[in-house]
Formats: sequence, structure tokens, C-alpha cells
Amino acid sequence: MSNPEKALADLGLQLPEVAKPVAAYVPAIRTGNLVYTSGQLPFRDGALIATGKNGDTVDAEVAVDCARQCALNGLAAIKALIGDLGQIKQVVKVVAYVASTPDFTGQPQIANGASELLGQVFGEAGQHARAAVGVPVLPLDAPVEVELIVEVA
Repeated sequence: MSNPEKALADLGLQLPEVAKPVAAYVPAIRTGNLVYTSGQLPFRDGALIATGKNGDTVDAEVAVDCARQCALNGLAAIKALIGDLGQIKQVVKVVAYVASTPDFTGQPQIANGASELLGQVFGEAGQHARAAVGVPVLPLDAPVEVELIVEVA
């Protein structure tokens, strides 16, 4: 897809401000033709969309929305670094960390919130390798955290 920001607008979405790091790191870094984002939490308008664990207090629909917001936040961090999302040639990998109860096994479906958004925005270039990992707790008690790796021109 040649214009990712138009694709976002067509979906009724816009990139948020880059989330401020909650510790000692940068939101994204480039090495060669790859950009790696730090783990992005589901901040929207300066606050977490939800807190808690999947399989307990967090509804699956809310968690999918959190994963989607994490991906948007990652794209915002990438754009702040490279200037134009049109420079993204390929989404290479997505890693989704899903705060879960021990018996929760729906991590892949939660991660689809990020993956499906990237496919809608970048088309074939949005197809990526992925890991969806269940963890006991995430920073600030967020239910989802997502990292992106993209190849840029």
C-alpha cells in the first residue's frame, strides 16, 4: 500500500502522539534498514485503555483493542523516527506480550488486534512473522504490550 496514513484515515484512525517512555529507553531505534520499537503499551490520550489480566478482569474484545492501540503507538514511534510511514517496505515481525492468567490460552487472538491493523494499513507489506507470548504481568499492569520491527527504504 503506497499511503499508509491514508489507509489509517480510511479506517477512521490517526496516529497518536508518541508515548513517553516509562523508563530509560527510546521509543524506536534504527539500525541499517530496520527500525525496532520498544514495547508499546495501550496508551490512548495519555492513559491506559485497560489494566489487568486476560482470563480474569480484561475482556477479550478490550484486549484486542489494546493490541491495536499498541500497534498504532508503535507506528507513531516509527514515524517520529523516519518521518513518513510510506518509507516502510515491510513489517518484519510483531511480538505481542499478553498479561494472562495461567489457564488463558487466547494470546494469538489478542495479538490479532495488532496484526490485522498492520495488514489493513500496509496490505501485503503488512504480513509479518509474529510471537504472542503469555506473561504474568506487564508494566503499569497493562494487559498487552507490542513490539514492531519494520524494514524501511
